[in-house]
Amino acid sequence: MKIQTLMMSSAAFAVAATGAFADGHGNMSNEMTVVSWGGAYQSSQDNAYVKPYVEANPDVSVTWDESSAEAVAKLRAMNEAGNITWDLVDVVASDAIRLCDEGLAMEIDHDEVLAAAPDGTSASDDFGDLIVSDCFIPQIVYSTTVGYRTDAEGWNGTPESICAIWDMENFPGQRSLEKRPIGNLEWALLCDGVAKEDIYDVLETDEGQDQAFAKLSEIKDQVVWWTAGADTPQLLADGEVVMGSTYNGRLFSLIAEQNQPVAMLWDAQVFDLDGWIIPAGLSDEKLARVKDFLNFATDTQRLADQSKYISYGPARMSSAPLVSTHADLGIEMAPHMPTDPANATNTFLYNYEWWADYRDDLDAKFQAWLTQ
Repeated sequence: MKIQTLMMSSAAFAVAATGAFADGHGNMSNEMTVVSWGGAYQSSQDNAYVKPYVEANPDVSVTWDESSAEAVAKLRAMNEAGNITWDLVDVVASDAIRLCDEGLAMEIDHDEVLAAAPDGTSASDDFGDLIVSDCFIPQIVYSTTVGYRTDAEGWNGTPESICAIWDMENFPGQRSLEKRPIGNLEWALLCDGVAKEDIYDVLETDEGQDQAFAKLSEIKDQVVWWTAGADTPQLLADGEVVMGSTYNGRLFSLIAEQNQPVAMLWDAQVFDLDGWIIPAGLSDEKLARVKDFLNFATDTQRLADQSKYISYGPARMSSAPLVSTHADLGIEMAPHMPTDPANATNTFLYNYEWWADYRDDLDAKFQAWLTQ
């Protein structure tokens, strides 16, 4: 997939479009449970999408659930029990593909459900190649990258390569890495000499997987494993780790908003996509409300508005020129995006289709390795 440099129709236009969409869909539920990731990212969604939507639709009540990290397992369980309690779920692209393949996410006509760009460009053309599944509604381009303390003691220089994670001699101290194989296995092979373009071919083999786990084993006893995006920022702020991986927007919040002595290591940042899926099996009233919200929340202006609160690139091409300044700090947000040319000199393009095929097996293998 080709990642483009992604970065307001007016609010009145968005509200009008929402109302027009609602008129054609009869009765709609006035309650909606939306699933996301918590922390700074969910707050950006709340500010850019949910609060303006509720202001325009005061009878609607939106409840947040911070379970996106467990979305696949929980939706499988809900489907098994025949009791779908979620209305809209934020997931990464590979999880969207899995959920779509398993019939747990609803296929949609993007041009029917989503608003066109202000110049009339259809939603499907505006989102382009980022629509990686018939069930996936893209929101952002983000990256998993590394933050490090700028006041760490006993360091020899400043980290410039992702392989500093393994360099205990020059950069001693505890690290934090995500408690899942994605990203960690790619970085491990990269830092064990595998060429970037060969990573996934190597990972398809048992030998390649063993190589990646062996590389991770070199630092295993120095790693704190995280499960929530807010974990590494907190660990860095508390000085419990000296470097750690997390989503670039979480690190932006830590550095720019909280003014912590932390810097970003952009080297080998792993590009990924995040967006919405609609769980299969919603009632007509629930589905009508969700579609109405999506038409509002994913238009050109709203996706640009989210970048006022967090440094993720909006997924619509028409939103890119509208990326402006931080809502509170007044700083230009474009230079803090993972897609900014200065930050993207050495990126790693996460293969979400590959992970959709291999995720379950490597999740099990990773968890087994952790207990060894």
